[in-house]
Amino acid sequence: MSLLYLTDIPIKLLRGTAMRNVRPIGMVTLLLACLMALPASAERSNSFGDYQIHYNALTTNLIDPSVARAYGIIRSKNRALVNVAVLRRVMGNAAQPVRATVKLEAVNLSAQLRTIEMRELNEGGAIYYIGEIPVDHNETLNFKLEVTPEGETTSHTTNFKQDFYTR
Repeated sequence: MSLLYLTDIPIKLLRGTAMRNVRPIGMVTLLLACLMALPASAERSNSFGDYQIHYNALTTNLIDPSVARAYGIIRSKNRALVNVAVLRRVMGNAAQPVRATVKLEAVNLSAQLRTIEMRELNEGGAIYYIGEIPVDHNETLNFKLEVTPEGETTSHTTNFKQDFYTR
């Protein structure tokens, strides 16, 4: 299933019994689906030539506990997860996931800079990068995302802002 078609999965999959029968190999796809199932404003993307960079951020308490356990994600309303996927468009074919070097920084409104360590998840042909960061109630973070697709020398920079409400 392509990353571009996962936004139709209902948000109720984030919690509940739907996860009981999911095999571990499908959890990566389901985690990504859950992240993409947020309101349209939460999913963002930019295109740079042949590359599409998809990114979003949400509090980790929205992730199903079994998925969080499987991928070592700390669930909390005071932690944010940033998810990044890099796709390469190929003429006549669906966009393909590609490996990349992903760097992410966040600055809050008090000008406090935080570097977010990103880790690659690669399973079943899906490749994406996740990073976690603590957040406070009513905190606004300005993110600077720098992506260099594998085999390329040019990096692509995207800035985005996210407000977090933890109460």
